[in-house]
Order: sequence, then structure tokens, then C-alpha cells
Amino acid sequence: MKIVIFGLTISSSWGNGHATLWRGLCKALIATGHDIVFYERDVPYYANMRDLAELPGGRLVLYADWNDVRARAAQDVSDADVAIITSYCPDSQSAGELVLSRSGPLRVFYDLDTPVTLLRLGAGETVSYINGLSFPDFDLVLSYTGGPALDEFRSRLGANNVAPLYGHADPDLHRPSPPFAHYRADLSYLGTYSDDRQQTLEALLVQPARMRPDARFLIAGAQYPQDFPWASNIYFVRHLPPSEHGAFFCSSRMTLNVTRRAMAEMGWCPSGRLFEAAACGVPIVSDRWDGLETFFTPGEEIILADNTEDVLAALGLGDGELSAIAKRARERTLDEHSSSKRAAELVKFLERAPAAPRSQLAALEA
Repeated sequence: MKIVIFGLTISSSWGNGHATLWRGLCKALIATGHDIVFYERDVPYYANMRDLAELPGGRLVLYADWNDVRARAAQDVSDADVAIITSYCPDSQSAGELVLSRSGPLRVFYDLDTPVTLLRLGAGETVSYINGLSFPDFDLVLSYTGGPALDEFRSRLGANNVAPLYGHADPDLHRPSPPFAHYRADLSYLGTYSDDRQQTLEALLVQPARMRPDARFLIAGAQYPQDFPWASNIYFVRHLPPSEHGAFFCSSRMTLNVTRRAMAEMGWCPSGRLFEAAACGVPIVSDRWDGLETFFTPGEEIILADNTEDVLAALGLGDGELSAIAKRARERTLDEHSSSKRAAELVKFLERAPAAPRSQLAALEA
């Protein structure tokens, strides 16, 4: 199939935590013979921290203004088997009008930010990336979040065909690797700073660091404020390129997963970092949220922590027990949560998707 995607950014993992997910998914699709075209608006915020200049085996189209690329995009969509609009696409309305005006390709919306979308809709706010889009006209709506969120897409937005497409990890990039001395830690955490994660991060990393001055803790991520409550044994990496994610995780005795509040409250929304760490064969300590046991078995494949004491207890586990937990999580990730697995799931969803009514096509094409 030829699949055309209109998204946020695949070229800057610093600017978009989902960039590595798109890279893994596109790589897996290309490897199985699909033709991938990714349209991304070229903005300075991402261009200044770009770590992907081209899409290997596919085509990355960077554009400054939608009008500059409208004709080219129209040709690609006309030739496509599938056209996908994503959440936070800066030109989602223009791209959506283009996609919904064509009778040929399967028309798909993929919300990688489902908790944010539904939270804002519930608060009566306008959500820019879905504003003006008619969800009943999409053949398939994919959600990064499963569980009850799928029903909300049907009831609130009128989506007819909804399916979950969760995060994943590329085993070629995320795998056991030699540790780096400067990433050595007893407990690490990889994640962009977020106010709605701060309370949990303080309970599960900052407080344990203060209570275990003999241990070494490490945080990697962007946008951490100067008034973050650092301790003398908490070290910091401002930007970690995807090529070093494996070394970062593998240099830690354990790594921490902290879920954003909206994701935790909605449940069934595993972070991509969760699968990346598991694929690297590193024991994971995670906060608790509904649906987590769908992806990993607590106590056997992942360690759950509700408070500081739980993290301290995890730090006290023996190396053999931690190694066994990490091994089981890696095996499950390779079996169920790899980029190739998600790509195969996506293809099945696309092949089974019924065509939505094309009631508006005549007016749109005219």
C-alpha cells in the first residue's frame, strides 16, 4: 500500500516524543513493502533540534507553508491507498479537507494524544487538531489509548470504526547494549518535564534519592526548570538522542516510568518509553494505572510503585530477581509490543476497515 501521513514531526525526537514511534512504525511498514510518505511542517522549533533528515526507504516532505505543498499533497493523496491525519498536525484542517475530498484512499485519523483530546473536549475547549474534521467520514479512527476511550470517540465524535494502536519499541534500536559510564545509575528516568508528572516524579525519584544518598539517580529530558528540586546524587542529561536511549537504559540498575496525569486517569495508555526500556532488558519501576496488566504482569514483568517506600523496596531487590523480571518483560515486548507487531496490527485494521459513507464527496470535489 501507499500510505501518506500528515503529522507533527518525525524529524525531531527532541520536539516530539512520538517521533521515535513513527520512525519505528514507518521502518517496519517499509520493510514489508509499503510505500510511506510523511508530510511535516518545517518549523524552527524542530529544525534546530532535528535528528532525522530523511526517511530511509520512504519520503519525508518538509514544507514551510501548506499552500506551498498543497498540489503535491493532493497528488500523493490521489495516488494513495491510505491517508492518515494525526493529532497535533499543525495543518490538520487543511489536510483533512484534502483527504476527505478524495474517494480513493482509505481515510484515517490517528490520535496519539487521546487523553488530552478527550480531556479538553470534556472541558468544553476547542481542540485545534480536530476542529473542523468530520469523524463519521473517516473510515478508521485509531487511538493511542484503549479501554473506555474508544467508546468516547464513538459517542462524542461520532466515529464509526475505532481501534487502539498502542506504543511500541524498535528492537533494532532498543536492545541490550554495553553501558555508558556517564549514564550509570541505580535508578534512571527518561522523560520531558511536565507539571502533571512532577508530584509522582518527586515521590518516586526525588524523595528516594534524598533517602538513599549512597545511590546514584539520573534524569534525562528537556524543559526541566531551574527550580527543579535537585539533590546532590541526582544527575541530569538535557537531551538524549534516540541512538543513545539503549545505552541510557542499559546503564541503569532500574529505570522509572511515570505516566502523565491525563493518561494515568484514563488508563490503557502505555508510554512508548515503557516498551523501549523493556526491550532494552532493563527492570522497570512504574506508577500504577488501569489497564497496565494488559501489557505487563505486575510483579513478574514490571514493578509497581505507589509511593517512596515502594521504590526504596525495589532498590533493595537482588540482582537475580531484577534480572528475571527484566528478561520476562523483554520477551513479552518482542512478542507483543515491537514496532513490527504494531505495523502488522495497523495493516490488519486497514484491510478490515469498511468504507465510510462518501455523502460529502460530491460537494467537496466540486
